[in-house]
Amino acid sequence: MEQAKLNQLKKTAAQIRLDILEGVHAASSGHPGGSLSIAEIITYLYFEEMNVDPKNPNWSERDRLVLSKGHTAPALYAALAEKGFFSRDEIKNLRQVDSFLQGHPDMKGTPGVDMSTGSLGLGFSSACGMALAAKIDGKTWRTYAIIGDGESEEGQIWEACMFAAHYKLDNVCAIFDWNGLQIDGPVAEVMNPTPHDTKLEAFGFHVITIDGHDFEQIAAALAEAKTVKGKPTAIIAKTVKGKGVSFMEDQVGWHGSAPNDEQYAQAVAEIKATM
Repeated sequence: MEQAKLNQLKKTAAQIRLDILEGVHAASSGHPGGSLSIAEIITYLYFEEMNVDPKNPNWSERDRLVLSKGHTAPALYAALAEKGFFSRDEIKNLRQVDSFLQGHPDMKGTPGVDMSTGSLGLGFSSACGMALAAKIDGKTWRTYAIIGDGESEEGQIWEACMFAAHYKLDNVCAIFDWNGLQIDGPVAEVMNPTPHDTKLEAFGFHVITIDGHDFEQIAAALAEAKTVKGKPTAIIAKTVKGKGVSFMEDQVGWHGSAPNDEQYAQAVAEIKATM
């Protein structure tokens, strides 16, 4: 990857992290940890990988993204604002009664949101349905789904995996955000769903494991996924919950807690120092 492009992607990811923090801080509620962990993934999807048009959010030929782990909506909103689907000024209205930026994605109210999500386990099924619809209609657009590691304890995730393999949905890509923590603690201690790689392979997936904060690895994995024919692809992205903010990194308490004024100021300063 060219250095200039890499630098721009890093800058965009940093801005997305700033917007995540701004929204959650302004709302005094939300889910910063898992939003920060997908900053690079969602940056690459919207600014390199996916074919979307902010001026025409409902364009029928667009690629789709389903944020199956819907509680990390602040990351999605930050990417959509940065891409131009709506003004960044809306970020500070996160979770407000009169705002279209709800605590979880709402496809009916928010430009650029492809599926309403929040009830864990359901989003990937929707993504697979979209992918099958594209196959039936002879369309070439692709569907991407970001799934939480804790979310993968849900049985419906594995039902969707069976569906995707059965219908040979090589136009769907599941991205597992593997930060190792969920609301109640370490994923391995709450209800260990590992090993993901061999389980997904047994379900009929092509599996790629990457560092989910490394843009070059993200780029290579998504490029590889597009070469796979006759089966779906799953990318296991190893990430750090709260990535980019020293006191949030790998701390389960930041799954669903908002920073106070002092913490917010420190977090912003740390991220800006990387830009």
